[in-house]
Amino acid sequence: MAAARAFENRVVWITGASSGLGRALALELARQGADVAVSARRVDRLQWLVREIEALGRSAVAIPCDVCDERAIREAVDKLIAYFGRLDVAIANAGFSVVGRIERLDAAAWRRQLDTNVVGLALTARYALPHLRNVRGRLVLLGSVAALLPGPGTGAYAASKAAVRSIGETLSVEHAGSGVTVTTIHPGFVESEIGQVDNEGQFDARRKDTRPSRLMWSAERAARVMAHAIARREREFVFTGHGKVGAFIGRHFPGLTQAIFRRLPRSQRAKPA
Repeated sequence: MAAARAFENRVVWITGASSGLGRALALELARQGADVAVSARRVDRLQWLVREIEALGRSAVAIPCDVCDERAIREAVDKLIAYFGRLDVAIANAGFSVVGRIERLDAAAWRRQLDTNVVGLALTARYALPHLRNVRGRLVLLGSVAALLPGPGTGAYAASKAAVRSIGETLSVEHAGSGVTVTTIHPGFVESEIGQVDNEGQFDARRKDTRPSRLMWSAERAARVMAHAIARREREFVFTGHGKVGAFIGRHFPGLTQAIFRRLPRSQRAKPA
């Protein structure tokens, strides 16, 4: 069955597009009619992705960008506007996970985590929003079920994603009536390279992803449900099935959350979603 064309002739910008959810979203939205600007640090991967999008019959441009650099974000937006002339959907997807118990994390680890997942996301929104207001567009922020279900060893990551949720709620209030809608998405376990990125933010293909494979969604499946949530302009969207259960327990039964984690082997207590 052909994909619905919910994003026909829309221009989409995705950060963190070189792998995982960002890459899968770029391809899914292109299938649904979008032209796509893709940003990340790994230029070679972006160029391959552009070719894949163009093979689907859509226009694409690779715009390298490190979201920890405010000037790079501003210039990325300028370049995509110069290329496409408009921006309809901005997806702040770039992020990584610092793993470790809070008492063992130094200031540098915290700054790396928050600079990427929080400050980089907020500045992505800052520079995209003036253009989104012109077209009553959509802003999408990538959170995590970890924001709603804290666990040992994921304190920095969970804190960053809780901040993303707060930013999304605040932006929704600040832009009420403007025509711009803000969707914050909280994935559960999805196939990605997050488990192979170290606390310095460096990818290492030799690192083992210790997240539970039986609970993992493919990035392609996740991209399809995320695209549907974006098209519907949902304010907040949680998936997978296990993610929804975990988020519900984390929100309403924090004591049960602690009891569950106490029963887990220590080796399974530091797995970002």
